[in-house]
Amino acid sequence: MLPNAAAQTLRSRDGLMPTNIPRCCPVCDRPLSGTRAQYCSPACKQRSFRLRQQTLANVDLGRVRRDLQRRPTLVAHTLYECSTCGERTIGERRCQDCGLFSRALGLAGNYPGCDEPILLGELLGLE
Repeated sequence: MLPNAAAQTLRSRDGLMPTNIPRCCPVCDRPLSGTRAQYCSPACKQRSFRLRQQTLANVDLGRVRRDLQRRPTLVAHTLYECSTCGERTIGERRCQDCGLFSRALGLAGNYPGCDEPILLGELLGLE
């Protein structure tokens, strides 16, 4: 039995831990029924499992583009190609060689092996 002074706290290896803080379900934020429970219901447990098992094939490039458009980072993640020399750059709208504005091809990143710019759809195998 714990002494009266420590009735509101439990000892853990990291120090004292208050027991009066209610633990919540990580899926829906409802209070948990017991001290060992991780989810409030079997439905939340199943939803958590399904969220963890989602594959990358469900990526919606339009949604990613809209999310980046809301933030000021859309230009930094867009692949541009010069119409005259064919130079591809990420995040630079104007061609450094020609001085002309380039056309946007889509969302992109650098290919891990050789640092070449590649479209996100090509990288994920969606196109």
